[in-house]
Amino acid sequence: MSKRDYYEVLGLEKGADEKEIKKAYRRVAMKYHPDRNPDDPDAEEKFKEASEAYEILSDAQKRQAYDQFGHAGVDSQFGGAGGGADFGNFSDIFSDVFGDIFGGGGGGRRRGGPQRGSDLRYNLELDLEEAVHGTEVKIRVPTLVTCDSCGGSGAKPGSKPVSCTTCGGVGQVRMQQGFFSVQQTCPTCHGKGTIISDPCDSCHGQGLIEEIKTLSVKVPPGVDTGDRIRLAGEGEAGPEGGPSGDLYVQVVVREHELFQRDGKHLYCEVPISIVDAALGGELEVPTLDGRVKLKIPAETQTGKLFRMRGKGVTPVRGGSPGDLLCRVSVETPVNLNKKQKELLRELQISMEGDQNSPRKSSWFDSVKAFFDT
Repeated sequence: MSKRDYYEVLGLEKGADEKEIKKAYRRVAMKYHPDRNPDDPDAEEKFKEASEAYEILSDAQKRQAYDQFGHAGVDSQFGGAGGGADFGNFSDIFSDVFGDIFGGGGGGRRRGGPQRGSDLRYNLELDLEEAVHGTEVKIRVPTLVTCDSCGGSGAKPGSKPVSCTTCGGVGQVRMQQGFFSVQQTCPTCHGKGTIISDPCDSCHGQGLIEEIKTLSVKVPPGVDTGDRIRLAGEGEAGPEGGPSGDLYVQVVVREHELFQRDGKHLYCEVPISIVDAALGGELEVPTLDGRVKLKIPAETQTGKLFRMRGKGVTPVRGGSPGDLLCRVSVETPVNLNKKQKELLRELQISMEGDQNSPRKSSWFDSVKAFFDT
């Protein structure tokens, strides 16, 4: 069976640079790695094919020979007539590309240093007033902390972890696949290099125990839904004494009975009577800083917006405060008594004509024109 073109194997153009070749190999090798495809009988061959292509194209001298003569120019690199494939530096190449995923390190040494703990997220619900003015709240967060009994080692006090006999303490084992030699994380110690023969009674060898921590969160003024407050080091403790992760407090602002928020601006609907709408008036409206007077000019229509500058929200990252926009809604009177109904009918008769209802007159003119066309 003839070999496929190496550029085709990795999905590359012939002018691809070193970075593109490495990226393409990483993608294909990740897709067909035997450990990721235990039920696919063709995965190993495709993985080998991609590795062979990368071995040639990543070497400038071999690539030049391949570009000039095709497979015939590099067959000797892989045994050719002599028959013996030479992948002496494949482990170094594989580790260079996949070091952070498959355990890395061409020398076979496990990654040094304790691992960082996981970050946590907490959803904090606030009233609009709390979000706008800022507040300080206490929260209870379930998390993992270092076990006091064993100091995070996982071993019973007085004992200590012992070297893993499977990997000899290096955290990795070498797997032979045909002429490939690949390093993998040790299945016994999971890369730690040590195992716990006598586990701690408190944490059962985990080195971490569950605990509910009570924390104080200072909420700055101006936060809004979607904002995050980071509490450094308040996440889960790291295994084997590693540093703790962070806690991210996600802000969620509850709906308000009177106000709707849009960025730094607030909106409020204000119902007014038909008398105030027609003749004008003055009424008190609420703001987050107290009550203020709002003047309603005569002949005000439903939907009219009145802007109260500076009565909105000061953004959490600074800047000028927003405005409060009051949208008036002219309310139709209900539960009228006989006398009130008579007065309204008298008013209606006295208002017959275009001068008192220009929008109504204009609307009917538009309707008439629509049906006449």
